[in-house]
Amino acid sequence: MGINTERDVEANMQIGPTDVGMVRIFIEADGVEIPMDFEPEEADEIADEIRAAAQAARAVSS
Repeated sequence: MGINTERDVEANMQIGPTDVGMVRIFIEADGVEIPMDFEPEEADEIADEIRAAAQAARAVSS
């Protein structure tokens, strides 16, 4: 499975700060919970990567 492989799986995602100053991305799907904690600087880098991917996706779909 790769980035271009489509899957028919529903998932919920929550993003927010934790009480210890981390940024948590929390994924839940099919009874599996995946909490991922990041330092704020790492979260900024992830946000930059998401913005870059969105820009690239717009270029492909145009």
